[in-house]
Amino acid sequence: MEFARRDETLDPLDWREFRGLAHRMVDDMVDHLATLRERPAWQEPPGQVRENLREPVPLEAQPAEQVYEQFRSNVMPYTNGNLDPRFWGWVQGNGTPLAMMADMLASGIDPHMSGFNQSPKLVELQVIDWLKELMGFPSEASGVLVGGGTMANVLGLCVARHAKAGFDVNALGLQDRSQPPLVFYGSVETHNWAKQAAGFLGLGSNSFRLIPTDSDYRIDLNELENAVSYDRAQGLRPLCIIGTAGTVNTGAIDDLEALSALSKKHGLWFHVDGAFGALVKLSPNLVPLVKGLELADSVAFDLHKWGYLPFEVACILVRDERSHVATFAGEASYLARLSRGVTAGGLPFADRGIDLTRGFKALKVWMCFKAYGITAIARMIEQNVGQAHYLARLIQAAPELELLAPVPLNVVCFRYVPPGRTDDELNGLNQEILLRLQEQGIAVPSSTVLGGRFAIRVAVTNHRSKLNDFEELVRQVVRLGREACCFGP
Repeated sequence: MEFARRDETLDPLDWREFRGLAHRMVDDMVDHLATLRERPAWQEPPGQVRENLREPVPLEAQPAEQVYEQFRSNVMPYTNGNLDPRFWGWVQGNGTPLAMMADMLASGIDPHMSGFNQSPKLVELQVIDWLKELMGFPSEASGVLVGGGTMANVLGLCVARHAKAGFDVNALGLQDRSQPPLVFYGSVETHNWAKQAAGFLGLGSNSFRLIPTDSDYRIDLNELENAVSYDRAQGLRPLCIIGTAGTVNTGAIDDLEALSALSKKHGLWFHVDGAFGALVKLSPNLVPLVKGLELADSVAFDLHKWGYLPFEVACILVRDERSHVATFAGEASYLARLSRGVTAGGLPFADRGIDLTRGFKALKVWMCFKAYGITAIARMIEQNVGQAHYLARLIQAAPELELLAPVPLNVVCFRYVPPGRTDDELNGLNQEILLRLQEQGIAVPSSTVLGGRFAIRVAVTNHRSKLNDFEELVRQVVRLGREACCFGP
């Protein structure tokens, strides 16, 4: 095949024209963030927008200005609403303007973050050192930034499997029938990542032992110890206990100190899923809630949750660097470390996870930690916890509302309870209230089911929320509940 000689590029032909478009993009996004309260918390993409976004493959070029206008009209107004001050659904980040710009800068220089002899690598190493100190981990511990809590947790369990399997998992896999089956443990409130990881790592979903919880939704320590002893007596090989710092349903925090002691007693790896709760370590006032987290063998947490950063950035810290690196390190001639040049220092992040190609996630962490200060971020976390407790008091003071679970941290589960209704009727009614809250653009809570009762679930990790937002939520839930009772769904 012959190729004509060309000197084409994808850079703009007119940099001045592109500069004007780029400035307009920045101005529009700043306006978008500055006027969030003037728009609905959420709005569904209308039929015309859905139709506009169904297009054939664009084989030929369109003007960049035209493409941007399509983004402004068809994409920007119709997100899931997580930037809004009244977004409390699930536990999602809401970002900051500075972090938005950090992502732009990171894309602008576009470094390959497997390592290399470059400043961006030094920035990520510094961020990991800060996070080790903040989480109470030793300076010689290891860590890496990844996309989200699921991957961070999966990597932690992968290191646990390597360290505690009793044989060389990397070389032999799980095919050797002479080795006892591996099992690991977490409460019934453990996030779904654990079941996904069991399949992904070849352990099988049956290897994940689900332990009941107490009345506060924390793992039952007696049931856990009995399960470990029973499995060992049956010839199985327990390898890891998962403690949760902030369960998805209620924000419950397991007794991490006790789990650490139990893990040591039985020679097991102790991993903490701290997706959002681990970051209360930043607050001197809240740190007793996660006492024992610093004893973990590994901990995973999301900085795009209570770090208030844009998606996506999470972290896995591992106490034993040798175990961490031994789990993932490989050798390839094209990745050889040289004493000088671009590969001097090697590719350390490629040896700490399964990604070779990585983006510069660390820049937004580095810039925001420095620009805001950890003290200010800790105050925001404390503010969110205070707001959740304030909402719980508002609910308890409202005769038509019922609090459905304790509020140890930042998750509030409640329902509307007019008299004379069965639980089934209340479940349908509260689901209708939740949908009307979302569809009318009032607020975006999510839902869960606790003891068979449908709950409106408010997870407070939003730095834009104010106390009057929670007052309005209570008013609107009561109003919508009364309307639904009178007129039906």
